[in-house]
Amino acid sequence: MIRFIVLFVELCIVCQSLGDYTEGSASSYQDTNEVVHEDETYYTPQLDYKHPQWCHVLKLSNGEVSCSSPRGGHHRGSLGTRCLLSCVRGYKRLGRSSVQCMPNRRWSGSAVCRKIRCHVLPLIDHGMYSCTRGFVVDSRCDYTCYEGYQIEGDRYRMCQEEGTWSGTEPTCADHDPPKLKCPLSRVKVAEPGKLTAMVSWERPVAKDTADRALQVLRNGLESGSDFPEGMHVIRYKVSDQARNRATCKFTVHVEVRRCPKLKPPMHGYLTCSSDGNNYGAVCEYDCDPGFERTGFATRVCQLNRSWSDEAAQCVLMAIKTDVRSAGALLDQFYEKRRLLVVSTPDNANQKYRLQNIMLQKAECGLDLRHVTVIELLGTSPREVGRIKEQRLDPEVIEGLRQALYISTAYFTMVLLDEYGVDRERFVNPTTSDELYSYVDEYLLAEEELERLEMNRDFCD
Repeated sequence: MIRFIVLFVELCIVCQSLGDYTEGSASSYQDTNEVVHEDETYYTPQLDYKHPQWCHVLKLSNGEVSCSSPRGGHHRGSLGTRCLLSCVRGYKRLGRSSVQCMPNRRWSGSAVCRKIRCHVLPLIDHGMYSCTRGFVVDSRCDYTCYEGYQIEGDRYRMCQEEGTWSGTEPTCADHDPPKLKCPLSRVKVAEPGKLTAMVSWERPVAKDTADRALQVLRNGLESGSDFPEGMHVIRYKVSDQARNRATCKFTVHVEVRRCPKLKPPMHGYLTCSSDGNNYGAVCEYDCDPGFERTGFATRVCQLNRSWSDEAAQCVLMAIKTDVRSAGALLDQFYEKRRLLVVSTPDNANQKYRLQNIMLQKAECGLDLRHVTVIELLGTSPREVGRIKEQRLDPEVIEGLRQALYISTAYFTMVLLDEYGVDRERFVNPTTSDELYSYVDEYLLAEEELERLEMNRDFCD
């Protein structure tokens, strides 16, 4: 009877333990993805059937198991043993935080340690990264930028225990300007007879570590152009996609070799090619009507900035007074000189004497205006005709009086143009200024007036 009572009590204890196991088993089927579980209170059974290794030894890969047994000591699998489960750094526990050895020789639950991973880092523009351990905890990813770019922001990021990356994503920025090199400055001498020079150079090419295709812009004449005389600045500029700029410049100096400016000869003028005194220019000497050129007709401006040969001169044309007719004398002046014929009954004539004084003062000015004075003095048979110191034949004197209708009875002056046309007569003495004024206004061409203005100071 007593033995039956003992068996009944043990059976009750086992049934009660099975009831606790059922409760623990139900909770063991909860979501294994739960990160943290509340510690539960377990019923510690008294029954162990004298077998200390009731449940198998509990192991947790990449984790730690810390157990406490009712039997104490090193008994880790005896009935009622309670174990705390945890994971090492870099791993995350999924499942129970603690389990208990049950009468059915099983643990009340389980857990696994899953490796913590950070998300895959995206690639950055113009750069890359390398990681020490991939994308797991404590892995370090270092960023580098391609050539020509500089990193801005965090240079590395660490995968943290929470599964997130430290810092922020950096960027690769282009701060280096393109490299642009201009050609050397140059000096070009214009060719003979030209005021420009063609200058060529190789177009500069821009190099940039970030951008391959760059457009180089020019400010100034392009290569192969004709550059006028003087200094010219050629500028190039380029910008990359990051708006970094580079510029360079060089100079083109076009030199026109020049000789000293030539002065036109007295009683003559110059006709020059090109710009008049540049290298290769040719100047031709011409004389005014009534004057003849002596010396070289042309001179050339040479590379050493000097003129070839010597300057020509214009001298009064040689007048032949030994002719036998007035026509032969006048033909020498046709289209070359103007004539002022002065006639007086005798040398003692008061008007002539006064006029003669004024004509002597006006000699230089009349030469500038291409006027030759012919004097007819006295009456036949003692009359005298002269051009300065050269005497005229009596037949020529008579022919002039008849051709020009000049009387021997009174003082008179006749002004003829270069074509021998009677343009004005004076019966009273006339000042040099009055003569100049008439000739300038009515007889001189525009070109003659310009040359007269250039040589006006010659007679001072």
